[in-house]
Amino acid sequence: VQLQASGGGLVQPGGSLRLSCAASGSILSLNTMGWFRQAPEKEREFVAAISWSGGSTLYADSVKGRFTISRENAKKTMYLQMNSLKPEDTAVYYCASRPRPLTATRTSNEFDYWGQGTQVTVSS
Repeated sequence: VQLQASGGGLVQPGGSLRLSCAASGSILSLNTMGWFRQAPEKEREFVAAISWSGGSTLYADSVKGRFTISRENAKKTMYLQMNSLKPEDTAVYYCASRPRPLTATRTSNEFDYWGQGTQVTVSS
């Protein structure tokens, strides 16, 4: 499975961005998909995850109410709509997937496949 994240860029505080993660390879490896981010000199942190059907989602408290995760299985693509962006959202955003169902676990080592990351910078 290969994952390709895109859609990052420079945006002003309060602005919006939509990230995409396009997958290739076995769809069986895309049961759960998620987004993580890593700011300079910080650990990689969980942002959001979504179940196969899209009916279940998890969010980090820091993004709840501002970010929305979604997916289109027919296109093997996942999205992250980011609204009301803050400077502290600045990071490299990574998409990830695993063949196992969504659980409450939010650690990066629970995901098997990773994209290359896309930079999001929130600054005036």
